[in-house]
Amino acid sequence: MIDPTLLAEQPEIVLASLRKRHADAEAMGAVGRFGVLHALRRTLIQEGDTLRAERNRLSREIGQLLKENRMAEADEAKGRVAEGAERTRQIDEELAVVQSEQDHLAKILPNLLHPSVPEGEGEADNPVIRTWGTPRVFSFTPHSHVEIGSRLGILDLERSIRLSGARFSVLSGWGARLERGLINFFLDLHTQEHGYTEVMVPYIVHRHVAEGTGQLPKFEHDMFKLAEPLNGQDAFLIPTAELPVTNLYRDEILDEAQLPMKFVAFTPCFRSEAGSAGRDVRGLIRLHQFHKVELVWMTTPDRADADYKALLHHAETALQRLELPYRMVRHCGGEVSFSAARCHDFEVWLPSQDRYREISSCSHFTEFQARRMSLRFRPESAEAKKQRPKLCHTLNGSGLAVGRTMVALLENGQQADGSVVLPAILHPYVGTDVIRPPR
Repeated sequence: MIDPTLLAEQPEIVLASLRKRHADAEAMGAVGRFGVLHALRRTLIQEGDTLRAERNRLSREIGQLLKENRMAEADEAKGRVAEGAERTRQIDEELAVVQSEQDHLAKILPNLLHPSVPEGEGEADNPVIRTWGTPRVFSFTPHSHVEIGSRLGILDLERSIRLSGARFSVLSGWGARLERGLINFFLDLHTQEHGYTEVMVPYIVHRHVAEGTGQLPKFEHDMFKLAEPLNGQDAFLIPTAELPVTNLYRDEILDEAQLPMKFVAFTPCFRSEAGSAGRDVRGLIRLHQFHKVELVWMTTPDRADADYKALLHHAETALQRLELPYRMVRHCGGEVSFSAARCHDFEVWLPSQDRYREISSCSHFTEFQARRMSLRFRPESAEAKKQRPKLCHTLNGSGLAVGRTMVALLENGQQADGSVVLPAILHPYVGTDVIRPPR
């Protein structure tokens, strides 16, 4: 959530960021409406303070009038106190309505963009930062991962349709082994080499958790909501481990010495894929349920830039160890996600599509999520400790999306005889160096 004081007192900063995002009219209008409500709230508070001061003065006068047996004047003062009390009650009700609308407006506004974010409206405007590896030149026409997986007998989309409909998958044999091997490789890499703490978290979260990371209220149509409340509250299947992991320390004040905190979590992810009809209908690219290893940081504003670079390096390392050609792109203003201040994607080369596709998205959220979750830290220095606790910065990224990694491995490692050669790093995790077609 954007700082409400900034939103009210420096709306031009917010509007400039929204224009760079190519935001819709609703968001632009919300800024003006917030300012109107801010002025109204201030007026109501001043009126309420005046009435309370008047009530206190009259109460003292009434006591004196009663002592002097000036009953008529005391009754008149009592009437004025009653009128003031009724108006004060009305003001409190009006303030609650104003505060509720302000809270709603603040929650539908996206984060302020980082100064490094370039201009641009869509994916085509995302500048390429660098590439790694050279796409392989095939002596035959490369097949899609669906064709490869079907011929190897490791991917069964027909049976998954019988079970759950479109956009699900069934992996078997070496396919299941490869999926499990990738998960273990990613977890080992990030815990043993990069220093992350592994966590296992719930796959169902309450509404306030999704509000904390910014998925709600704006993106409720992209999530699977439970038909019945869970423990008396609305609940949702997680679209990413970012939700439960980032909320682990909500409503807490951490010591600066504890930061940065780095967590890695493997979870299934559930997405309705609303609005994506006709896109990647077959295969493992865009599923309702998929696996992902997520990296989440909680850090300080002073460390955030360096920590964000480290996060990018960690996601990039996973791709390099897998020997997959990829490129890194920076999101332009129109592409940065709702909660993020800046984003970078890693896109892996897919031979069958003759292009790069996203396999990891990394984001820096500044204090946007922390403000929604009341995630704060207490500075170490003696002088700073006299001040109020500060909001943390949060970061997250895929390390990596498991299904899309499998797609890339199958397509980049395919051979003319139908087999798939795996990178050396995976041999001990999968138990083979080559997946061959059944005889």
